[in-house]
Amino acid sequence: MSTPRFLTLPPGVRSRQIDTPVGAFAVLEAMPVSGVPERWPALLVPGLTGSKEDFIAVLQTLAQSGRRVIAVDMRGQFETGGPEDPRAYTCAALGNDIDVLAHTIGGGEPLHLVGHSFGGLVAREAVIDGRTKFASFTLMSSGPAAIVGVRERAGRAMLAELPESGLEHIWHTRMEPEVLAAGVPDEIIAFLRKRLFANSPTGMTTMTGQVLSSPDRCDELTQVEVPTLVLYGEHDDGWPPRMQSEMADRLSAECVVVPGAAHSPAVEAPETTAAALTRFWNAAEARLLG
Repeated sequence: MSTPRFLTLPPGVRSRQIDTPVGAFAVLEAMPVSGVPERWPALLVPGLTGSKEDFIAVLQTLAQSGRRVIAVDMRGQFETGGPEDPRAYTCAALGNDIDVLAHTIGGGEPLHLVGHSFGGLVAREAVIDGRTKFASFTLMSSGPAAIVGVRERAGRAMLAELPESGLEHIWHTRMEPEVLAAGVPDEIIAFLRKRLFANSPTGMTTMTGQVLSSPDRCDELTQVEVPTLVLYGEHDDGWPPRMQSEMADRLSAECVVVPGAAHSPAVEAPETTAAALTRFWNAAEARLLG
């Protein structure tokens, strides 16, 4: 679970809705100070129990490089509605949503795509299907296949409990004790509770199953000509750092390890993360335009 450190939107960042042919998506949109983007836009996709707010700390910095930056709630997450049909929450279906959203944002022009954790598994679907031209692709604290280790065990426990006990049980037995033990401020705890209960239970159940069973698609991803970055915290407790490093080698991708960060670099080390993304995006644009 990503825990935002603050919820106040920085200058130049606003909450809005983007309408697409497959539905409306709640987003946070950051614009350059001038109000006129000079570089290609970026789309940031959160993890399983996260939301667009997980990127608040990096949005203003990313936009200052001259681009429009958008963080989204996926279908069934927080402020984006979703159906009760489990088929809407597979990686393939959510990846199609990202495809359509990227086309709506970019208007057919290249766009930088970032997927955090489960969002990385979703975003790579859009990259692999090849319908949208992406300027670059970043896997942030994500992996080549199903999640492993302590987060796998937590996911399997949640998958077993959700259908019978519901989100209330998950909050009181798992998430609330975790954030209380971490000394999270009351305002943030209230937000995390509100966010969890706003999620679609069907979506949460299906997406948890997806992150626990996702196949390795690195070989397919290598067939797509897109500049790729693998970025993760040195203390990541999701996919092990070594696994992510090996994935970067397989993808011939650039690899950035964020010192001091764990599974949520955009929250835990926002300035370092934003600097790494901006440098990578600028370099990708220079190669593509040169």
